[in-house]
Amino acid sequence: MLTAPMPAEAVEIARKRLASAAEDLAGNRVAALVTDLAQEWGVAALWEQVCVPMLAALPGHTGGEIAVEHALSEGVRVGLDVFRRDRVRPLSAGGVLLAGAEQEAHCLGLHALAAALRERDHGPLLLGAALPWSALSGAVRRARPRTVVVWSQTPVTGRAYRLVRFARDFPSVAVYGAGPGWIEPRTAPATRLGSLPAAVAACLAGASR
Repeated sequence: MLTAPMPAEAVEIARKRLASAAEDLAGNRVAALVTDLAQEWGVAALWEQVCVPMLAALPGHTGGEIAVEHALSEGVRVGLDVFRRDRVRPLSAGGVLLAGAEQEAHCLGLHALAAALRERDHGPLLLGAALPWSALSGAVRRARPRTVVVWSQTPVTGRAYRLVRFARDFPSVAVYGAGPGWIEPRTAPATRLGSLPAAVAACLAGASR
């Protein structure tokens, strides 16, 4: 276990404070709360017990609900991105590269993974959403990472055969699919990660190879 779970009372308080800030469309307040909570409880616990359930529960039907959803998700992203930024070092050969799958616009989980790695003094190279496969290949050749994690939010972008083909092109790189969009693959040369703690552990294991 990378971090201890948050107590139920702490989870409830955190959700109420974040919900209040999002309802006020106070993205900066959301970001500040996320940073403080991550510092107190750890990124993995905050992400899995607070952020993911809150984001999943948002209805997002009316204009007002969509605005609240955007305020929450953008605030969470900013809060995760600034968390322990002072610990980031230039990516060296053997590091971790994170990217969204081609045409995948929703990659908040990658920001959580990046923050969780910085929490352990492993600053990854985060290339953001919707990276074409050709661009990802070029980035791997230039940065020479030891581990690559590709995020997919929906099966539309979670094309396992593309991930497997990419992994075969780079046999010396550990390639993982993260996010709910990947149904397969479940075996080498590309492996699916089912949780943030699992993703952190895989990236740290790659760094120690």
